[in-house]
Amino acid sequence: MSVSEQTSRGAAPSSFWLANQPYLLLSITALCWAGNAIVGRLAAGHIPPVTLAFLRWFLAFLFILPLAHKHLVRDWAAIRGKLGIMIIVSITGIGVFNTLQYWALEYTSALNTLLLQSAGPLVVAVWSLILLRVRLTLAQAIGVLVSLCGVLVIIMHGDLTALSNIQFNKGDLIFIVAMVIFALYSVLTLKRPAIHGLSFAAFTFGAGAACLLPLLIFELLTRPVMALDAQNLLTLFYVSVFPSIVAYLCFNRGVQLIGANRAAPFFHVVPVFGSVMAIVFLGERPQLFHVMGFALVLAGVFVASRKQAK
Repeated sequence: MSVSEQTSRGAAPSSFWLANQPYLLLSITALCWAGNAIVGRLAAGHIPPVTLAFLRWFLAFLFILPLAHKHLVRDWAAIRGKLGIMIIVSITGIGVFNTLQYWALEYTSALNTLLLQSAGPLVVAVWSLILLRVRLTLAQAIGVLVSLCGVLVIIMHGDLTALSNIQFNKGDLIFIVAMVIFALYSVLTLKRPAIHGLSFAAFTFGAGAACLLPLLIFELLTRPVMALDAQNLLTLFYVSVFPSIVAYLCFNRGVQLIGANRAAPFFHVVPVFGSVMAIVFLGERPQLFHVMGFALVLAGVFVASRKQAK
């Protein structure tokens, strides 16, 4: 039996209707994560990136702590036993990734980051090879190369002939680094202790926020402080509740119901939702190179994720 099948069969039934709708739960997750890119772009110039990332996770930690407290107490021995990996996971996936994402959105469009995000699962495959010795098949290697071409089309605005003298958008490069770090986090979570999902969320939220304190102090000394106006407060409420707590809990429940393998394609729904939202709310205009790059990324993912014939 595969890991995904074991996870799916181990899902506990719930009397709450939504808790038993995996595809709806995973769609909600994708919608919330897409909205994070849009809100992060709107916040650019109003809330500095480290401030936004720190307050997002600190507030999410405060919101989820009452629900997670009893589980944290029960799971603390297991957490302490793998404290090193838990701290690394918190720094990479919570602290560093989101800070870099918000920093990137000060220089590039939400549409670009959303489309570049489509290549994320293939970066995970590369980290799996490096850390877990999970080898790529020929199809996966071809898929990685095709998706890489798609990423290059997006960041070079479709002008592949200018490869020798290309000037990359600073925000695109920052986001690619962020995506590599998040892929590392995704692989490292396989080494997490067997603890309750709320315990894992609360610890990583809190530790991720704590690791940002030195950067936050530096930012407060070097950049204008965030204004406490209605727009900024609504932004903080959204990012701390929806792409953090709501998306995280919906994703975990969806994976519990149908398994990680079947849930993975929903990562590619994020740029679909986000692209529509960027066009509607930000007035960003899709270009031909966006379509071409996105098509190449999805083609590469399709080739890499196909089930091999026996």
